[in-house]
Amino acid sequence: MARVLLLFAHPAFQKSRIHRSLVSSIPERDDLTLHDLYEEYPDFLVDVEREQELLTHHDVVVFQHPLYWYSVPPLLKQWMDLVLEHGWAYGSGGSALHGKWLVPVVSAGGTEAAYCTVGRNRRTIRQFLAPIEQTAFLCGMRFAPPWIVYGTHRLGPEDIQEIVPRYLGLLDWMLDGGLEHAALDHETLVVPERTGSTPGEVP
Repeated sequence: MARVLLLFAHPAFQKSRIHRSLVSSIPERDDLTLHDLYEEYPDFLVDVEREQELLTHHDVVVFQHPLYWYSVPPLLKQWMDLVLEHGWAYGSGGSALHGKWLVPVVSAGGTEAAYCTVGRNRRTIRQFLAPIEQTAFLCGMRFAPPWIVYGTHRLGPEDIQEIVPRYLGLLDWMLDGGLEHAALDHETLVVPERTGSTPGEVP
């Protein structure tokens, strides 16, 4: 079992159909913490001590966000700049995050075909997230490939309703310790299909 901290960052949350559906579906569990950075810090004044305490009490850290200019939204970058301090997250004596998982959960307006070496964007999303992967490495964290929702501009209500159970299945899988046996050599995170229970069902 693992404790999961879901760091959610969306500068235009009310306009997002996919993230509003995903976030509203998250079950209340003691081992799952939803932390909405834009709701918590609209002024960008991040409480570093509080954020570090949150990180300390969780095993898995999820960065959930839309892809913004091939990177993370500005507040999440601000959070990284301030919270991941030298001497705490990395460097001499900086071992607070050693062994924890970092998992990107990302939405992209473009299709999967657009995010490859021969596609319009010329790189995969995992390649665009290389600075995040390197940050995890520097902090002694274990990095998982991103879990991605592609083509959000074209998704209809029925498409979104099909994605929600997969998202809940991802959360259950992480909470159940699935990352310890994950295949990490893929461009995207491969989550085994759950059998015998409904995705998102709390045991």
